[in-house]
Amino acid sequence: MGAVTTALIAIVAVALGWCTIEIACKPCLEKGREAIDRNLNPDYDPDDDIDTAAAVRALNPDYAEAPAASSAVVKTV
Repeated sequence: MGAVTTALIAIVAVALGWCTIEIACKPCLEKGREAIDRNLNPDYDPDDDIDTAAAVRALNPDYAEAPAASSAVVKTV
């Protein structure tokens, strides 16, 4: 009977430890699981997600997109 009790206590300890890690690391684990799901999805195209201006702004907050070039024609003499 002692072996069954020891095994039961060990199983409960592992389950509580697992729950503790899941709760403590929830944001990191969710991002990782989403990344794995995206990589395993055959219909996922990573090029569809890319917003280069937003990615650059995330890396460099001072980034400002260059204004569009004017369509005025400059004549040289």
